[in-house]
Amino acid sequence: MMRRSFRGLAATWVVLSALAPAVAQDQPPPASAEEVRILRQEIATLKSQVEALTAQLAALGPPSAAAPAAPPGGSAPPVPEPPPAVAAPSQTSNYFNPSIAAIGNFLGVGGSNHTENLPSMSLRESEVSLQAVVDPYARADFFLSFGEEGVEVEEGFATFTTLPGGFLAKVGRMRPSFGKINTLHLHVLPWADEPLTIVNFLGGDEGWVGTGVSVARMIPLPGDIFSEVTLQAFRGEAEGLFEAPSRGDLAYNGHYRVFSDLTEAANLDVGLSYAQGPNGLTERSDTRLEGIDATFRWKPLRTATYRSASVRGEYVRSRQEQLSGAEIADGWFLSAEYQLAKRWFAGARVERADRADDAALQDRGLAAILTFWPSEFSQLRGELRRRTYAGGETANEALLQIQFAIGAHGAHPF
Repeated sequence: MMRRSFRGLAATWVVLSALAPAVAQDQPPPASAEEVRILRQEIATLKSQVEALTAQLAALGPPSAAAPAAPPGGSAPPVPEPPPAVAAPSQTSNYFNPSIAAIGNFLGVGGSNHTENLPSMSLRESEVSLQAVVDPYARADFFLSFGEEGVEVEEGFATFTTLPGGFLAKVGRMRPSFGKINTLHLHVLPWADEPLTIVNFLGGDEGWVGTGVSVARMIPLPGDIFSEVTLQAFRGEAEGLFEAPSRGDLAYNGHYRVFSDLTEAANLDVGLSYAQGPNGLTERSDTRLEGIDATFRWKPLRTATYRSASVRGEYVRSRQEQLSGAEIADGWFLSAEYQLAKRWFAGARVERADRADDAALQDRGLAAILTFWPSEFSQLRGELRRRTYAGGETANEALLQIQFAIGAHGAHPF
């Protein structure tokens, strides 16, 4: 038994002795001091390079989005360059631009009339309007009239809407609030011409236009009744109506208006007017005007697009001081209009007016009107009128009015 153990130990020693050199050859020899120095130097060099690259990446900023991967088996298609950015329209770009509109008024006249000798065809008026808010306290409205006789400021005024006490003030050139028709521009009249009361008492075809100041205020009344009083002072100078030899010669006008809804479909507007100013005939002579106007409108809610009607009338009394004494004259007109269909309107007018400077002379007239509205921006109107003048002439005429508008145009007061 002992002999077998000894033989095993001997064999093991022989094997280990044979393998010992091979194991010793696989282990690397220990590095010399020079190799260690070189390695340390190389590590220091690499460390400095890494630090330099890290600093460069930090300077380039965050990484951009990764480019889309190329499709397998081919190169990526060229990516089109994005179109140049278009600036979005600014909502404030038009804040400082006024609303602009232009309205043309063509008038053709047939027949014979030696008293009012209107041309056969004329672009009677081209109105350009500029309207905008000035600031939180006021707005401005300009209406320039381009006619065959030149250009004039038909109206140009500023309206102050935030005065204390509920007052509304205007300054500039404007149409005085005398009656109803005098405040309306030519293109919104319900006829192709002006009634005789405007022609004989308020300065001719264009009516009374003055430069001055106006103050208006609502007067509370019981119920749903609108009431407004207007006081105005103008430079006492209006062709055919007032004269202002000196700076202190002013013309004054007052108007009181009441508006009420009679039913859901009908309303009534009534106004009283009074005006006074120097007429220049003598040193102290003046002209006084008194007037009353009324407008009734019927417009049923369910059929307002196809059916409506209106009746309006005015009465004017004039007292003009002359060298021979006071000349008192009066005149009136009554007009009615009925909507036949969506775009068709038919109307009639009857009128009579003395001459302001000679009440013994009297003009009378009748008119029938047919109006067609192709759209809100155009209008065709035909009028047959018969006027008998104080000189004895009776004129039968046919008037054709064509109006056209472009641009924004605000609503006119009713």
